[in-house]
Amino acid sequence: MVSGTVENQGLFYDRFEHVVLLSAPLDVLLDRVARRTNNPYGGAQSHRDEIASYVDSVEPLLRSSATLILDGRRPVARLADEIETLLTRTP
Repeated sequence: MVSGTVENQGLFYDRFEHVVLLSAPLDVLLDRVARRTNNPYGGAQSHRDEIASYVDSVEPLLRSSATLILDGRRPVARLADEIETLLTRTP
């Protein structure tokens, strides 16, 4: 399993059986970064503006190439179960 986002990631999609997007609405993302204490990113308005910009410009691209889109508001255990199902399903 690989996680992350880079500009040229589409070049590597053919190496993976699944491309999963974990997504959440902008208000949820902004609330989460505002409340966290282990990472300062999201604390400044410029960070929040950047996040909003990425949701508008990058997320549609990620959605268009994902093989599965998961709702990040769901409980972590249920999300993990869905990923496990992908990994253990016989092709």
